[in-house]
Amino acid sequence: MSEEKKSFRDSIATTDEHGRRLWIYPTKPKGKLYSARTYFSWVLLLILFGLPFLKIDGHPAMLLNIIERKFIIFGIVFWPQDFHLFVLATLTLVVFIVLFTSVFGRLFCGWACPQTIFMEMVFRKIEYLIEGSASSQKRLAAAPWTFSKIFKKTLKHSIFFGLSFVIGNLLLAYIVSIDELVKIITDPPSQHMAGLGFMFLFSIIFYGVFAWFREQACTVVCPYGRLQSVLLDNNSIIVAYDHKRGEERKIVKRNEDFSNRGHCIDCFACVKVCPTGIDIRNGTQLECVNCTACIDACNSVMDKVNLPHGLIRYSSGNIIEKGGQFKFTGRILGYTIGLTFLLTLMTVLLVTRSDIEATILRTSGTLYEESDEGIIRNLYNLSVVNKTFKDVPIELKLKHKDGKIILVGNSAVVPLDGRFETVFFIEISKEELYSTNNVITIELISGNEVLEEVTTNFMGPR
Repeated sequence: MSEEKKSFRDSIATTDEHGRRLWIYPTKPKGKLYSARTYFSWVLLLILFGLPFLKIDGHPAMLLNIIERKFIIFGIVFWPQDFHLFVLATLTLVVFIVLFTSVFGRLFCGWACPQTIFMEMVFRKIEYLIEGSASSQKRLAAAPWTFSKIFKKTLKHSIFFGLSFVIGNLLLAYIVSIDELVKIITDPPSQHMAGLGFMFLFSIIFYGVFAWFREQACTVVCPYGRLQSVLLDNNSIIVAYDHKRGEERKIVKRNEDFSNRGHCIDCFACVKVCPTGIDIRNGTQLECVNCTACIDACNSVMDKVNLPHGLIRYSSGNIIEKGGQFKFTGRILGYTIGLTFLLTLMTVLLVTRSDIEATILRTSGTLYEESDEGIIRNLYNLSVVNKTFKDVPIELKLKHKDGKIILVGNSAVVPLDGRFETVFFIEISKEELYSTNNVITIELISGNEVLEEVTTNFMGPR
């Protein structure tokens, strides 16, 4: 093996020996898997761009308002009070990623990651349309700045920035809702300086990623690729080169018999088509996003030399080395059990989740009051969060004790998708109290339905 091949792990494919950026010009893929990825990307893009416009009962189906810590997931509102659900959902997602990667490698990266979809299925195709094939792009980059080059580069980057602006607005729509985004666009700029600032910032970031940073987002920034070393094992299904069938590789001769040689003809078609510039024949590498472009390229070459497909294919290290089929290992079983438990717990908590969540606390810094008739009075703060899309009138009632609740102000109505706060007094006869610190239960009632029960303390005399 040559020194060049021995040192393939010394650096990533997108930098030279001095650490300078090497620009990747991948050959345009074609084949069954690339066509399948294209159709699948259309579906994902339709969902991605359509969700902000989808509404349930007049409200966004999907809202990820990080600023106000308010999230709507398919019509269900989540507030900071649901933080435990957020933690559990995050833990569930992590376990799912670990399980999915252990079984299927970086299949998500190649087929469903927004970075890959936008880069390979949108921006890259526009680049091929304007600048031509990979070889044409190389020649254009090396050519002097003629009118043709200036026109092509200006056209490409204008379209890139326009698309980045659309994607930036899309992200903003997920954060503030499509209705608020329309206001930001149509109202006078002075009324939405923060929104316009974020709109411009997102546009610049996405333009930088897709026009310049590109595959570096996957190989340098994204932590998922670096986690492969601990998430993958020899049983994981990945895009793999069958070295037992392919080696020893060498250039094919006319009418050569392949019975006594490897099937790899060292044509570098798999390398030329790779969007991250790696040689898949060197084994699993952190830059590989499992996009399957090398599979299509290799299968096309196998057709030309009358050899069967699958020299590069979805497989595992053990299957290539030992043959056989995928094995359901103890590690995968453990992850599956853990994920099943978390999903079950998540489902139970979501089903039993209350639409109304109340917090009742004695007003700090206040003591009880005692009337001449022996009535003890305590002052409380009430905060109620309405997680539904309808106004909810509520009443407060003491449970297990005789007493009176006096609400300060008008009747309590919790606005849809909002919060209601007020103060109220609780009056209980001295005879009903058994200590200086009494535990009482307050029911929140709407109509004839008890929405929630809250336990708090009631201070009384010795």
